[in-house]
Amino acid sequence: MIASLKATLQQAFAEALVDCEVSRGELTLYLEADQLCSVCTQLRDEFGFTQLIDLCGVDYVAYGDSGWETKQASEHGFSRAREPQNENENVVEGYRFAVVYHLLSVRKNQRLRLKVHLTAETPVIDSVMTIWRCADWYEREAFDLFGILFRGHPDLRRILTDYGFVGHPFRKDFPLIGTVEMRYDETQKRVIYEPVSIDPRTLVPRVIRDDNRYRQEPN
Repeated sequence: MIASLKATLQQAFAEALVDCEVSRGELTLYLEADQLCSVCTQLRDEFGFTQLIDLCGVDYVAYGDSGWETKQASEHGFSRAREPQNENENVVEGYRFAVVYHLLSVRKNQRLRLKVHLTAETPVIDSVMTIWRCADWYEREAFDLFGILFRGHPDLRRILTDYGFVGHPFRKDFPLIGTVEMRYDETQKRVIYEPVSIDPRTLVPRVIRDDNRYRQEPN
């Protein structure tokens, strides 16, 4: 069934597709950003994908970086200490972000994934709210967490973080300690924001093994 769907969609969207693949039993179409809305409209009206079941962002910066790879333990614990290595230069094929759409055809019991890559400089893509109304909060989440802008969205506000939040916390280069901290100020009688006062550090988990050579018998 999925091979038939792939062949049908490849023929229907031959000029709009960047790539098309089946992996782990799931079909993914890769599209250019300017082709998104026309393809989505056709998928809904002609192929029965009437439901957008999920929309999310992806940040590919440092994708494939081997800094976290390890299968060995050492005297210093697991070697998970991360050494930054030109993270901003390690971008997949010139693109940093992607927007992923998961579609469902209830009538045909078919699922489909769409993926659109965006550059780091202009992470802007057309909103699909006019095609699937439920995209409203999904697009706001992707904007809030990744900083991806959805052109034509009528109310593109933050939805998960505070309105005064600085940055986008799901970006790979967002500092784990954040950029600001919040506390209640007794003198001002209100909550205030300040730059973080915690020094950034890398955590290295220690491995403590039970070594029989040093075990002491109870008296």
